[in-house]
Amino acid sequence: MANEVLDNRGRGEASWNWPAFHPESHKFAAIAAILSGLAATFAMETLAWPLAGLVLCILAFFRDPKRVTPQGDQFIVAPADGLVTLIQQVEPPRELVFDDGSGAVGLTAGPVTRISIFMSVFDVHINRAPIGGTVRRVVYIPGKFLNADLDKASEENERQHILIERGDGLKIGFTQIAGLVARRIVPFVKPGDLLAAGQRVGLIRFGSRVDVYLPAGTEPRVLMGQKIVAGETILAELGQQPLIEGISQ
Repeated sequence: MANEVLDNRGRGEASWNWPAFHPESHKFAAIAAILSGLAATFAMETLAWPLAGLVLCILAFFRDPKRVTPQGDQFIVAPADGLVTLIQQVEPPRELVFDDGSGAVGLTAGPVTRISIFMSVFDVHINRAPIGGTVRRVVYIPGKFLNADLDKASEENERQHILIERGDGLKIGFTQIAGLVARRIVPFVKPGDLLAAGQRVGLIRFGSRVDVYLPAGTEPRVLMGQKIVAGETILAELGQQPLIEGISQ
């Protein structure tokens, strides 16, 4: 039936459609369109056409396609489109670990695998929940706007940490990081919200990065240099062996 979830059991109806555009695009596209119209009115074609092209670029950046999320409690799915640029053993951010006074227990201190996903301006920038559960923390931290591809961007750039806890106690933390061009992290969720895996949680404007902190002992199922899709690519599968021995350095 049309209202059922698309999955690998033949449920739902699949067809290609033009992707929707997130409402965040409207004001930027409108400004560019107005400027293009004014330039055309005053016979400034050399400016009008580039501005008209900018309208299309803005809409393409804010595209919000439908995604089909793998069903299963063992899956941790990608929260962002982009390129896997780092897979490292690190300590999780202190904001996701320490007691923030809310009563929500954070991540356990100690080395875990961090997967960094770099989003270029050509990628979809809507971010999605890696697991289903309750949002326990949303912590915004102002900072710099270094190239998001740099390792130190995780500690120095403007960023927003999100912690999700599943009903069985499993917690996943991930961080939206502003980049060299990105100047705004837009959240869609707040503490206490109940999410499904693959549900939209926010976006980062114009190029950025997302770091995901896997539970201790969980090995990634993606490789460095792999292109992944938010809400669809499986980053890790709980209880599975590593894809390649020694992948997390």
